Amino acid sequence: MSEPGSDHDAPQAGREPIFMLPPVVTALAGIMLAIHLATTLVLDNVGLYQLTLWFGFIPMRLLAPDQLPGGFWPLLWTPFSHAFLHANWEHVIFNTLWLAIFATPVARRYGALPTLVIFLVTSAAGALAFAATTLPNVQVLIGASGGVAGLTGAAMRFIFQPVMVGTDPDTGQRVLLGRHLASLREVFTNPRSRNFSLIWIVLNAAVPLVPALIGQDIQIAWQAHLGGFVIGLLLPPLFERSWQHE
Repeated sequence: MSEPGSDHDAPQAGREPIFMLPPVVTALAGIMLAIHLATTLVLDNVGLYQLTLWFGFIPMRLLAPDQLPGGFWPLLWTPFSHAFLHANWEHVIFNTLWLAIFATPVARRYGALPTLVIFLVTSAAGALAFAATTLPNVQVLIGASGGVAGLTGAAMRFIFQPVMVGTDPDTGQRVLLGRHLASLREVFTNPRSRNFSLIWIVLNAAVPLVPALIGQDIQIAWQAHLGGFVIGLLLPPLFERSWQHE
């Protein structure tokens, strides 16, 4: 065993991890980027169309499954798989950056599995909100924004809250316990979380008005953003008990 401060230990002590993101966040971002890279390199327009038909979320399947390939069955996976497809590089890069910012505090608080659960559940919630506001029109939802909005909503429950301090029962030393989990009421009474949440909701709710103002349609799934964000706000208490006892 080397003595503390020896030449053998010094380089290891000075090493910093290359990626500061939690592994689950790095994995999600990597999967999204890898899928988009693969689709741009391998698939032609026909292949991209087929990929979108089978893995993008198409609400019309709920009303007329016989008019689309696979019928009803793709509804079993497309509420989740649509989150891993993106329209272009700007789309996937924006979503991975957004993921890195807001999934990181969630992953550090709850771990990998709860983070994945929140991402997938809120992706599905965003898809349902999209369906509720687009049917009976034929539209397709792709992109991770619903799931990332859900992680953003989950983060709102604690990232702006004060840090809790406790006392170690053995040593009597003061220890940091993490940030307080806010109730929904506290989210909207804390000025920072309230302002962020209200700005987020208003900006997305205003998206349908943009075409009337600029005379041009914009392809933003604001419904998925709002649906994911709202459900994301509700989910953290389900995972809080396990975090408190770590």
